[in-house]
Amino acid sequence: MATKKKTPKSARSSESSASEVERPQNLLEAAPAGDEESRLDASLRPTRFEEFVGQPKLVENLRVYVHAARARGGPLDHTLFFGPPGLGKTTLANILAAELGVTLHLAHGPAIEHKGQLAALLTKLGERDVLFIDEIHRLSSVVEENLYTAMEDFRIDVVHGDGPMANTLQIPIAPFTLVGATTRTGLLTGPLLSRFGIEARLDYYDPSDLARIVRRSAGILDVRIVEEACLEIARRARGTPRIANRLLRRARDFAEVLGDGKLDAKTARAALERLEVDELGLDEMNRRFLRAIIEFYGGGPVGIEALAATLSEPRDTLEDVIEPYLLQNGFLARTARGRMATERAFEHLGLKAKKKQGTLF
Repeated sequence: MATKKKTPKSARSSESSASEVERPQNLLEAAPAGDEESRLDASLRPTRFEEFVGQPKLVENLRVYVHAARARGGPLDHTLFFGPPGLGKTTLANILAAELGVTLHLAHGPAIEHKGQLAALLTKLGERDVLFIDEIHRLSSVVEENLYTAMEDFRIDVVHGDGPMANTLQIPIAPFTLVGATTRTGLLTGPLLSRFGIEARLDYYDPSDLARIVRRSAGILDVRIVEEACLEIARRARGTPRIANRLLRRARDFAEVLGDGKLDAKTARAALERLEVDELGLDEMNRRFLRAIIEFYGGGPVGIEALAATLSEPRDTLEDVIEPYLLQNGFLARTARGRMATERAFEHLGLKAKKKQGTLF
């Protein structure tokens, strides 16, 4: 087994999103589980604006930007998509390229290890092509600095020689559109962020939009499904299309093996219960996390390291996979003294809150 290279503490948080190779995939984690799931996700992606469900204001604005760029005959302004994973950033990059009538080139931030790889990507771009860089916040500082002139002046600066003999060769590249995607805007540097002309945040979807997505995906997968089953899956999908599609595929398995193949509300509910996904979208790991705070630490506050030791889970997993949904939906509070279970968490788990110094927690 290869020895794992040590990383500076400051870099660890930016690398935690790559931890799928180090831990099992959580069913309700929005990141794709691997190549097979990425392939299935791609097969379900819409390819035009009219097929895209949700994010209505964002989509309408993008339509305008694309129409204006095509009318001018120039590239679309550099675009940054940000927001939680699984909401459609990659899908929208594909749609932008299709609507512009150009080629999409895909790259992954951590995979661009040096400026030579960046130059290779940029020099093969055609006129007005779209270069999509996922996890753009994980570009190295050297690569990022070389990206600046490409974004602003459509050229690459190559330095030959050392010291007083050094000279710079400027290589022109075709005007292009950089589309970046990130789940962590706080890790983007100011100079890079300022070079994006379009910044677009993707928000979680409401159940009605997710139900439409489930219905569309079921049609592509040739799954017989009723409207109540679509809504049942949508309500438990954490506002995330990728999770909704994953739950649909697992519910389909139960319908095919244990039923007649038709996915009705009863079958969907039974499948989701067997997957231990409750009516509010919490899975067993979410509930274990909250129970640990309540049963071992009296509802909190408790430090994240103590919770990681109690649950035998890496801190990164708790912070990046478990906590976001609990925080967003009011089950968890993050304070200066540590994590605290909220009144909603006690109620959902059917537990009583203990009074501490005149408060519930």
